[in-house]
Amino acid sequence: MGTDYQAARQKMVDNQIRTTDVTSHSVLKAFLTVAREDFIPTPLKPLAYIDTDIQISAAGEDGVGRYVMEPSPLAKMLQLAQITRDHVVLEIGCGSGYTAALLSLLAGSVVAVDSDSSLVDAASERLSDSGYDNVAVVTGDLEKGYASEGPYDLIFLNGAVEFVPEALFDQLREGGRLVAAIGLGLAAQAHLFVKEGGVVSSRPAFNLSVKPLPGFRKVEEFVF
Repeated sequence: MGTDYQAARQKMVDNQIRTTDVTSHSVLKAFLTVAREDFIPTPLKPLAYIDTDIQISAAGEDGVGRYVMEPSPLAKMLQLAQITRDHVVLEIGCGSGYTAALLSLLAGSVVAVDSDSSLVDAASERLSDSGYDNVAVVTGDLEKGYASEGPYDLIFLNGAVEFVPEALFDQLREGGRLVAAIGLGLAAQAHLFVKEGGVVSSRPAFNLSVKPLPGFRKVEEFVF
């Protein structure tokens, strides 16, 4: 017998997402709607709804592999973002396109950028085939964002980073928000950044552990 993905999707929402204080109706509905298995490599499709990050590409020269984020922290970050249908969203680190599909159901339009052109091509095809036609997937440097389509109401970093570059804050419109996991490993915290009066302020929201995005590493300072 094949995997009952619809039943597995319901169990993911009930057992992994609702139990971690995710109450947003729109977020829960998005996770119930998007077929996660469509954004997972074929050999791993039976594992699509397990409670962990799923690797979608091998580590590059920087030693960073790419993953579809574990459902619970992803849902909590999306809830923190408070996305509405009138928002224009920039996603940093599109990967397989799964988070972009979720964002497409929450926002008005989505620009999803990735530095890996092979991931961009595959994600664009998956999203188009699945009818997520309010998402544009583009190739670019993750740390530079995608200024030509900005400013954005929300910028969502789809993975952990050590810092957020000023270039991304510059692409937020007045009142815009940026959600990111700051830190690596078990020491990361989800942060909400808000731009008001041209000034960006931030607050930590909750602890989490998610896989890092390539780049976004602080330059080591030498002490003499």
